Amino acid sequence: MTSTLFIVQIILAIVITIIVLLQKSSSIGLGAYSGSNESVFGAKGPTGFLAKLTFSLAFLFIVNTLALGYLYTSASTSSVADTIVPANNAAVPASTETSTPSAPAVPAAATNN
Repeated sequence: MTSTLFIVQIILAIVITIIVLLQKSSSIGLGAYSGSNESVFGAKGPTGFLAKLTFSLAFLFIVNTLALGYLYTSASTSSVADTIVPANNAAVPASTETSTPSAPAVPAAATNN
């Protein structure tokens, strides 16, 4: 299941990138190379269609990302940090508890009468 969602994630990323590059910007971008889009997408041109398609694909991308995150988190039982071994293979020393405080006690406030 996760491999299928991962493949869908890659395809969505590629398609969103292409759709964003096809949209017109102030410098026209790659939209100038798309020729006769006006007849395919209607009289309004590709602007409305591409904006709606970008929003829909972005929504699917976010939902797919959340689903992948949930599935990977629920399948994982250990952390990568659990497998880290110190470089010198030394054991971590146990903490020593002392019954006496290491700092001197604060003196009681003197009362002036």
